[in-house]
Amino acid sequence: MQKPALSAVLITRNAERTIGKCLAGLEFADEIVVLDTNSTDLTVAIARERGARVFRSPLKGFGPTKNAAVGKARGKWILSIDADEFVPPGLKKEIKRVIDSPNPLDAYEIPRRNFYFGKWLRFGGKYPDLQCRLFRKGRAGFTPKHLHEGVRARGRTGRLWHHLDHDAYPTLDEYVRKLKFYSSYEALHLLSSGARPSWPLALSLCFARPLSRFVRRYFLKAGFLDGLPGFLACVHDAMTHILTYAYLAEAAERRRRKGAG
Repeated sequence: MQKPALSAVLITRNAERTIGKCLAGLEFADEIVVLDTNSTDLTVAIARERGARVFRSPLKGFGPTKNAAVGKARGKWILSIDADEFVPPGLKKEIKRVIDSPNPLDAYEIPRRNFYFGKWLRFGGKYPDLQCRLFRKGRAGFTPKHLHEGVRARGRTGRLWHHLDHDAYPTLDEYVRKLKFYSSYEALHLLSSGARPSWPLALSLCFARPLSRFVRRYFLKAGFLDGLPGFLACVHDAMTHILTYAYLAEAAERRRRKGAG
């Protein structure tokens, strides 16, 4: 049996809203691998219906979990994609051209268009938002970070020119849900790493970092040019830090009470 040329690889959790459209756009891949992190909706059923090879595992940090998913793939090339991302026709053709070329590089960055409430954000540092997502298996992999993981290649990394579409926050409910998820997830990581609520940490997470990030993205990187969606994107980036501290304080207090009891 011939080894697949391209494996599209995803990790998922409760992605029934977008997984069907995402996988429908991956028909050009030789195989699709989905590592589901204990979804409670129809994500797994939809993935199997679309012909994906589905595996299940708890989320053990985004970097390690994505590497585990890559390890399940059989292709020579890996296209890592999220369930709320979609591959337009131009990008499909460019990917095919790259993997069929005689002297490809080890990895390629792809520009990503981020959509907030249906609007493509062109400012505030949201574009081109280069993401290293296409790489040769065994020649690159994800960093072991629990969050904000990236791809590290052994050799040279190039750039593709057609964009990947990311339907990041289609509704206000999804905006709030992701804000809470990433903040609480980061807080639990900080707690397990030994961090505890303190005035210096509070000043950093609740004042210095949010203010710096908002000013940089909204004013210096012209996020205001994207209107209300651009404003909310900058608020999201700032509020993540503040909520992280709030969740850390809550988790630390819950642990203290449990220990006292």
